[in-house]
Amino acid sequence: MSRSGSDAAKDPREQRARERARETLILFAHGAGAGSNSPWMQAWAERLGRYGAVVPFDYPYVRAGRKAPDRLPRLLEAHREALRAARARFRRRPRVVLCGKSMGSRVGCHLALEEEVAGLVCLGYPLRGVGKSAPVRSEVLEALRAPILFVQGTRDRLCPLDLLAEVRARMQAPSALHVVEEGDHSLSVTKRHTRATGISQEASDARALAAIGAFLGGLP
Repeated sequence: MSRSGSDAAKDPREQRARERARETLILFAHGAGAGSNSPWMQAWAERLGRYGAVVPFDYPYVRAGRKAPDRLPRLLEAHREALRAARARFRRRPRVVLCGKSMGSRVGCHLALEEEVAGLVCLGYPLRGVGKSAPVRSEVLEALRAPILFVQGTRDRLCPLDLLAEVRARMQAPSALHVVEEGDHSLSVTKRHTRATGISQEASDARALAAIGAFLGGLP
C-alpha cells in the first residue's frame, strides 16, 4: 500500500513508465456524473499523458445529453468500441492500460475480463453504492487476472478501505493500493488536512500520479 508520493516519485519503476510512454495507450473512462470534458477529467488526462497516449471517451448517455447512465451491458459495449477504436488509431502502442474514474473504472474491470490489457488503474473505485445497506460489487474484481491499482481516498464512502482490504485478499489478480489521506470519492482533500499537513491538493494529486507511474512501470 502506498501513502507516500515522495517514495513513489523516487521509485525506478516510475522512470521506467516514462521511458515506455511511447508504447503505452491509456484509455480513460469518466464517472457517472460528468463526461470527459469535465475539468477533473481533463486535468487527470493531462497528468497521465507523461505515461502514454491518453484517450478519453464519453459513454452514449453523455453524448446524448442524458444525466442517467445506461445499464452495464450498454456501457460495456461502448467501452469495448472505444478500446477498439483507440487500438486502431494507436497501432504502435501495444501496451494498453484501462484507466477510469468511479463508474468508468468498474466498467473497465468488466471489459478486462474479455479483452487482454496490461493493467487497470481505478481512480475512486465504487465498491458499493450509496447507503450502508448497498450491496458490495466485488465479483468482477475477484474474477480479474490483469494487475490493478486502486487510488482511493480515506473519506470515500463508496469504497471503505477496510472493505477493500477484504476484497483484495480474495482477488486472484495482483493488486496495489495508493491511499489519498483525507481524500473523497474524487480524491479531493480537505482544507483542514492541507492546513495540518501542508499537503495541498496539487501535491496530493502529484503523489497519486507518482504512484500510478510506479504501478505502470512495473507492468510487463
